[in-house]
Amino acid sequence: MSEDCDDEKVLALLDDEYARAILTATSAEPMSAQTLSERCDASVTTIYRRIDRLKECDLVEEQLQPQPDGNHYKVYASRLESFSVSFEDGEMRADITRAEAEEDVADRFTRMWQDL
Repeated sequence: MSEDCDDEKVLALLDDEYARAILTATSAEPMSAQTLSERCDASVTTIYRRIDRLKECDLVEEQLQPQPDGNHYKVYASRLESFSVSFEDGEMRADITRAEAEEDVADRFTRMWQDL
């Protein structure tokens, strides 16, 4: 998590309906910004803004989706597995559990090349 993204910032981000919709949709499978725009009923600009904020808090990761024609496009996957808030002894505590980051396609290719 970025040092600029504390528990309060994560809580404020999760208060946003589009941020929650993006996390919900991408928890099932990685999706492009265009697909998220359709699923979340929001403009692509709104989706990119929320994705930037989610990435700042390390709640979403960007992946490259290679195509058979050699091109590729970006998709986004949720890294947030769980988030809980507890109040005890006069203090609030937030616990965030993130999924392991997916290995980048370029890193995967490099690793395959090194293993030959």
